[in-house]
Amino acid sequence: MPKTWFITGASRGFGREWSIAALERGDTVAATARDTAGLADLVQQFGDKVLPIRLDVDDRDAVVAAVQQAHEHFGALDVVVNNAGYGQFGMVEEISEAEARAQFDTNVFGALFVTQAALPYLRAQGSGHILQVSSIGGISAFPNIGIYNASKWALEGFSQSLAAEVADFGINVTIIEPGAYSTDWSGSSARHATPNPAYDDFRVQAAEARKARAGNPGDPLATREAVLQLVDAKNPPLRIFLGDGPLAIATRDYDSRLAEWRAWEPLSKAAHGGRR
Repeated sequence: MPKTWFITGASRGFGREWSIAALERGDTVAATARDTAGLADLVQQFGDKVLPIRLDVDDRDAVVAAVQQAHEHFGALDVVVNNAGYGQFGMVEEISEAEARAQFDTNVFGALFVTQAALPYLRAQGSGHILQVSSIGGISAFPNIGIYNASKWALEGFSQSLAAEVADFGINVTIIEPGAYSTDWSGSSARHATPNPAYDDFRVQAAEARKARAGNPGDPLATREAVLQLVDAKNPPLRIFLGDGPLAIATRDYDSRLAEWRAWEPLSKAAHGGRR
């Protein structure tokens, strides 16, 4: 059966690729973007199968209206993709309050608003699949993108809770954690804090480490079929990596965490105190 998708950030990157993948197989897509001009070619190619909606996910009222418009237009919502987001570069000390709040407004609150707006429709029909686009930076953390990491960790936290809360309604939640891909994430869509000269030397080291991690970026087109298989799965996962590389990073990170927790376990237990 054809599915109806609601995709944020649909004019570029993964959002665009997944919109095309859904449309090419006959699904319908409510494709949202800050500037819908980037969706004109999809409308021309797929006609009324795609509904372009101008949307800034930071605006909660606009989000509620957009989700309602999509549901009224297509009569259903099956797959909700929270893809809108951007990368904020800067050492933690360099990030301004405005930059930190803007990062969370889009990456966390935007996804929260869309999720909350869609849930009444998904609960009413007793089905649905919410895809939260996180990152390998949502389970690990890297220098010079600390506030971005924080936003993705927050997204992962509420999404894991959400998955338990909505399971009985027949709603699935999957957190997608891509590694490095040939998208514009670190290009024109990225934002950069004013650099503090004290970090100049370390900034070079951090950039070299990032280049090493992203030395063989994935092809965004290859994610199309993967995401279709994901939304068609009978029992989709709560978390899934995209790309060849994230599992190795996660393994090293979690092995290190477990080793450190175990090494300090005597102190942890001592802090528990004795029974009264």
